[in-house]
Parts: sequence; structure tokens; C-alpha cells
Amino acid sequence: MSELVTKNSLITLAIGLILGLLLMGLIMFKKAPSLMMLEDESKYDFQTTIANFEEEVNSAGWKISMVHDMQETLKGFGHDVREIKIYELCSSKYSVEILKLDHERIVSPMMPCRVSIYTKSNGKTYIGRMNSGLVAKTFGGVIDEIMQKAAGDTEVMLGKLIKWYKNA
Repeated sequence: MSELVTKNSLITLAIGLILGLLLMGLIMFKKAPSLMMLEDESKYDFQTTIANFEEEVNSAGWKISMVHDMQETLKGFGHDVREIKIYELCSSKYSVEILKLDHERIVSPMMPCRVSIYTKSNGKTYIGRMNSGLVAKTFGGVIDEIMQKAAGDTEVMLGKLIKWYKNA
């Protein structure tokens, strides 16, 4: 009798574990996209957000490597989209720590850091970016350490622009 109870308990435990893992996988599948990207409403209109952002980047000692004006680019192909600029940002003090190491260069496709500033149909301006801090955790080691610092700096730069920033 006790062997039967133990066997049934093990089967129940195994089924529960499998169902739990499946449920967790489904939740992560549905939730992952919203965790991977961050979007916040700006306190300002598009042009003011752009000007203030560029000033914050320069004040922080970072460099704007490139600005992609997607509205203009797509207009050249006959498409009409709302205002959107994608900024490529670089901090040499962080970049060098990753790029000097052969085994860390695998993350170079995510460099430089990108921030997107755009308007939506509601007329409001938004700031979008990858959740670098979360992505960094998956790598661990030097990549995690450096990307956490870069992500922290980026959030400080954006803090004065975000409508409901926690430290504003």
C-alpha cells in the first residue's frame, strides 16, 4: 500500500512539475517582448526631447555616433511615418572593456547603445530602448558588469526627459 502511495505521489509530483514548467514557459513567451524593450513617455514634445536628450548625452561624456532619421529615410522610399530618430550612443570607457576581450566581442552587434525617440498617433513623444540591464544578466561576467553600468548611465541621461521618472 505505501509503495502505491509513494508511486502515485511521484507521478503527481512529476505531472505538477511538467505543468509548472509549461506554464512558466508560456508566461515567459508572452511576457518576454515587453520585458526586453523599455518605453517611456517624454515630458516634452519631439523637438524639445531631441534637444534635451542630445544635451544630456554630451553632458554625460558619451558620444552620439550616429542618428538615423527614419522619417526622412522612409520618405525617400515614398513612405510616410511619424517622427522617429534612432540614436547610436557610445561611451568609450564601457565599449573598450568589452571590445578588448576576444570572448566578449560576441555582444558587439548590440553596440553601440541605441535610444529611439518618436511620436505616436496620440501626439505624444516616447523614448524607447532595449532593456540592456536585463539582457546583460543572461551573459554574466564582464558583459553583465559593463552593460549594467552603461544601462544605468543611459537611464540617468533619460531621467530628466521621462514623464514619470522615479527619481525626478
